[in-house]
Amino acid sequence: MSSIRLDIVTAERVVYSDDVDVVVAPGIEGQLGILPHHAPLMTTLREGELRVRKGGEEFLLAISGGFLEVRPDRIIVLADAAERAVEIDVARAEAAKRRAEEELSRRAPEVDTAQAEAALRRSLIRLQVAEKRRKRKPGA
Repeated sequence: MSSIRLDIVTAERVVYSDDVDVVVAPGIEGQLGILPHHAPLMTTLREGELRVRKGGEEFLLAISGGFLEVRPDRIIVLADAAERAVEIDVARAEAAKRRAEEELSRRAPEVDTAQAEAALRRSLIRLQVAEKRRKRKPGA
């Protein structure tokens, strides 16, 4: 099977860079599957789970929106934030979830509801990705 180069970057670091077989990304209008030789494309990503397959292995990343570009020779993901499943600190994600839920439940005028809802979505995605990794074999 042929492969395509995948680069996942944030403002802070290169999260992943390698040749892969398949990428499934959370597009703004739904899941987007990309194989080698995909037509060129540029799209916005929403918060969600990004799946990468290489050989017989699949691994997950939690991303917090951004952009995806498919070129003839590579896929570039410019993510607002991205974490591989193995990097997710579950305790920290749980604490972020609790803080966001508390903010939303207060309904105080100083609470930025949109920001609290976004923080809640991000923490839930991180917890979902971490849970899926936990259910798989170690190192997945």
